[in-house]
Amino acid sequence: MPKELLRLATAGSVDDGKSTLIGRLLYDSKTIFTDQLEAIERTSAARGDEYADLALLTDGLRAEREQGITIDVAYRYFSTPKRKFIIADTPGHVQYTRNMVTGASTAHLALILVDARKGVLEQTKRHAFLSTLLGIPHLTICVNKMDLVDWSQERFEEIVDDFIAFAAKLNVTDLTFIPLSALQGDNVVDASTNMDWYEGRPLLNHLENVYIASDRNLIDARMPVQYVIRPQRADGADHRAYAGTVAGGVFSRGDEVVVLPGGFTTTITQIWGPGGAKVDEAFATMAVSMELADEIDIVRGDMLARPNNRPYVGRDIDAMVCWFSEDTELTAGNRYQMLCGTRLTRAQVSGLNYRLDVNTLHRDEESTALRLNEIARLSVHTQQPVMFDSYRKNRETGSFILIDEATNKTVAAGMITAPVSRDSHVVWQTTKVTREQRTHQGATLWLTGLSGSGKSSLAVELERRFVAEGRPAYLMDGDNLRHGLNADLGFSDDDRRENIRRTAEVAALFADSGAVAIVSLISPFADERRRARDIHTERGLPFHEIFLDTPLDVCEDRDPKGLYAKARRGEISQFTGIDSPYERPLHADIVVTPADGSPAEVAEAVIRNLGL
Repeated sequence: MPKELLRLATAGSVDDGKSTLIGRLLYDSKTIFTDQLEAIERTSAARGDEYADLALLTDGLRAEREQGITIDVAYRYFSTPKRKFIIADTPGHVQYTRNMVTGASTAHLALILVDARKGVLEQTKRHAFLSTLLGIPHLTICVNKMDLVDWSQERFEEIVDDFIAFAAKLNVTDLTFIPLSALQGDNVVDASTNMDWYEGRPLLNHLENVYIASDRNLIDARMPVQYVIRPQRADGADHRAYAGTVAGGVFSRGDEVVVLPGGFTTTITQIWGPGGAKVDEAFATMAVSMELADEIDIVRGDMLARPNNRPYVGRDIDAMVCWFSEDTELTAGNRYQMLCGTRLTRAQVSGLNYRLDVNTLHRDEESTALRLNEIARLSVHTQQPVMFDSYRKNRETGSFILIDEATNKTVAAGMITAPVSRDSHVVWQTTKVTREQRTHQGATLWLTGLSGSGKSSLAVELERRFVAEGRPAYLMDGDNLRHGLNADLGFSDDDRRENIRRTAEVAALFADSGAVAIVSLISPFADERRRARDIHTERGLPFHEIFLDTPLDVCEDRDPKGLYAKARRGEISQFTGIDSPYERPLHADIVVTPADGSPAEVAEAVIRNLGL
């Protein structure tokens, strides 16, 4: 069985020891050659160093060796019995932001180094923000140079607290802290004897075991068509196949697919994998060719997807863009070639919404131009329709590059946030029936809590009681909604937020009609629950947040769907309570605990206390 590949990018401030850490990893894992070590020893001696400077393994440019800094992105490859690795050593200077974006764009994991003496700096925050902007799912914070602070546990914990406070503003799904000394090798490959207070794994052990299989999008089937081929069959008959790299999901023989942007549906009759071997299915990152049952006009740039799970198709997108060009600036109205997936089309920047200061995260909405290494949010209009997902949902179908038409140089890389609505004529249609004229006054009861907290049991009992009393009521269960209204959403943070927004909008319509909408959703984020409340209060509709405050260990013991067990085994990622956070409500209208009684008793108390 082939080894799994982990791509990782390093980042950190100047002199934090990125290159030294990589050199130590290569040296201690015995993946450098004797002549490489001898060359490093000679160069180190010539510079007057008393030790072999392992940073020279990655600082390949002459200017880097002379200055002792990283300028270009250096790639290094090594392997252990468990896993293969590709390391991108990215520069720490702000003027090389574009280099970091390039090096980290395909990474599974980011190593962010922090000097134990200096702590969390502005540059540290910038690199963490860029890592999350690029959708890197795993962040590992290496607190380096612990030998220079006397291996202090107190200093390490202080840095951990500072970083966690900042990370609360970011979309971080997996965060790990490791104290180490890259120069001396403590906690790099082997556990340190100088920090016996640290109970975690050394860095290499962590890299070998971090779970990345669930990082791929295996839900949303996408294959951008790269090439149309007509191979000869053994019987001499021609047939047409469509080649490309699967960007998400799984395709199997016999699956019904839709060809976008045309919208024609057909069936997959055959799949060929690498080397021309026939395979039964193709999944994300596989390069394959597919034969379809029907003769459809398909060209490079089209996309195959599932009929009931399609990407956005449109000509207007909203995106975060990093500007690469030293010679030109980006301004609204500029025209470029845009490559999104395999589709190349002309595009115009229709608006520069704001420029983002990557150090302070301040939004400059007055900016009119984008210069080298700057990041901004843009609106882009394309000449031809493009097929895309949000970058958070799929890094492959949610990214693009801009190409200067005159020089053919890549001048920007973009990460799509959402489609742009260009329809400014949509208005709210009022009716002649007011809420007061309806037989019943509606409301929304929003039940939130961990999986297994008892939301569904309480929601079912509430619905039963309302209907028995002659009140129109409807239960909106999270699982049921994902079979229809929210079937196109996954479980990333962005998709969870969209799940809550859609549900809140529908619940508000029920409440406005005079029904009691009973929503049973984990809804883990405080801001999104607040937005759900705002959707109701802006329309004058009652909204009651009910928090089922059941401890995690109780929920896990119940585990009615077996989801906690799967999450513990790593079969489910981003599971709330295990590897995804739940933000407890601070001002819920009602708080329910297991000690409050049976669902019937709690339902009676809820109706009584809310006066419904």
